Amino acid sequence: MNKIVLITGATSGIGEACAIKFAAAGYNLIITGRRSARLQHLKTNIQATHPVEILTLPFDVQDRKAVANTFASLPPDWQKIDLLINNAGLAAGRDSFENADMDDWETMLNTNVHGLLYVSKAVVPLMIAEKKGHIINMGSIAGKEVYERGNVYCASKFAVDAINKAMRIDLLKHNIKVTGIHPGAVETEFARVRFKGNETKAAATYTGIIPLTAGDIADTIFYCAQLPDHVCINDLVITCTQQAGAYYFNKNT
Repeated sequence: MNKIVLITGATSGIGEACAIKFAAAGYNLIITGRRSARLQHLKTNIQATHPVEILTLPFDVQDRKAVANTFASLPPDWQKIDLLINNAGLAAGRDSFENADMDDWETMLNTNVHGLLYVSKAVVPLMIAEKKGHIINMGSIAGKEVYERGNVYCASKFAVDAINKAMRIDLLKHNIKVTGIHPGAVETEFARVRFKGNETKAAATYTGIIPLTAGDIADTIFYCAQLPDHVCINDLVITCTQQAGAYYFNKNT
């Protein structure tokens, strides 16, 4: 029977790349996201080339009741989840602390922290029942170093880093692996969302460097998931060659 991977935030970027990568390896997919049409489009495209089963679950990870209700009614055949990729997340705004929008702060905390917790809390009992599992949480280099005007986005990813460590300790007795992946600059929709559709500001984020791609991160996640049962990569920071830390870049001029 094919293994099952659950990917949150699969409608674009890293989540979408992970779905394509794991489907190519024969995994059945549970893909989630807020945009139902995008999920269905991704399902159709993947199944056109890969003979895998795909379950689409449209919901917002910020909605605690929606998450709980969705997994409470998960069909039995889909409950044996081998791998959870907590990918859903975002940055909103890039303002100095005193000028920041509190709605942006709440959106980031509700998505990056609460959403990850809601989904994990729903899935962990299913893994415990199987006496095994692997959880891969998408962090950020911003969860390792605070940078100017990163404030609450950094805080949310520092929280993810702490949750990774706590999960790893508490779930050790259940034979559940926990891996934290912390990318640097990755060219996806991330910057456009952060700058609220401002294409000029978004593009400037990557000027002078060759950034990571969503595929690069999907390849890394796939590698971590393929290691033998007795091996777990606990924590992995990945950047492009022109980046060394949250704010050190060697940009071409």
